[in-house]
Amino acid sequence: MSELPFRFGAEVYTWFMSNNGETYKGQLGHMIEVISKAGFTGIQPIFTWMGPLADADALEEKLKEQNISLAAVALALDWNGNKETDEEKKIADEAIKLLSRFPGSVLCTVQIPTGRHDLDQRRKNLVDIVNTVSARAKDQGVTSSFHPNSPHTSITRTEEDYKVILESLDPKVTGWCPDVGHIINGGMDPLTKMKEYKSLINHVHYKDWDGKPEFTLMGNGKVELTSITQWLKDEKFDGWIICEDEGQEALKDPDFVTLHDGKWVHESLIPKLK
Repeated sequence: MSELPFRFGAEVYTWFMSNNGETYKGQLGHMIEVISKAGFTGIQPIFTWMGPLADADALEEKLKEQNISLAAVALALDWNGNKETDEEKKIADEAIKLLSRFPGSVLCTVQIPTGRHDLDQRRKNLVDIVNTVSARAKDQGVTSSFHPNSPHTSITRTEEDYKVILESLDPKVTGWCPDVGHIINGGMDPLTKMKEYKSLINHVHYKDWDGKPEFTLMGNGKVELTSITQWLKDEKFDGWIICEDEGQEALKDPDFVTLHDGKWVHESLIPKLK
């Protein structure tokens, strides 16, 4: 097998699932250590959940200690108005400032789901806000990628949502982060959708899904992760693949889940690639 053009990292949402983040609040350093032990080379923290390591100097020191890169930062905000609130803009600009210290890292924008009311207008507002944030990030040398999600209260869940939103992103400033688990949870085939909008892809999230009712431990579900990864390799995708496992095991033992995913990627996924 030839060398992969992409790198594998892990998201901290696996820990956030436990008690809405309260159990592991302020423990980003621990997460970095576990992600490194799992064999991943990058991390994607949630900006509003970084605690003391939101300080760029402290974060850089901890990442160097564990030989981990800052792959991306998730910026998850409500974005329910026709433009950013003052507080949302302040948080976004702080995230961009942090990322500008870590060349090659990605601003991964995510809307917190709050319902599917006023759908047409709110999808338009969301895209306008995301493109505006991405443009400010680009001015600071930071790449942006929009991440749809699939809770029933999300406006980025269905095939129609994807068509409206992805086709309204400004490709000069905003890319797309397909989350394969969220795509299948929204009733679509992940690889088909990725092929349809491949020109937008600049960051990727992996999770597995079994429909019981939603996500499962990576490797135990129905997402064709090997085929997707082979396609990304064939397409010479050179960004990050971030594992964001939302299997039920994460509620009790997110360390185990992350270590499992690292082992699965290196022992069960990568060896199957051509």
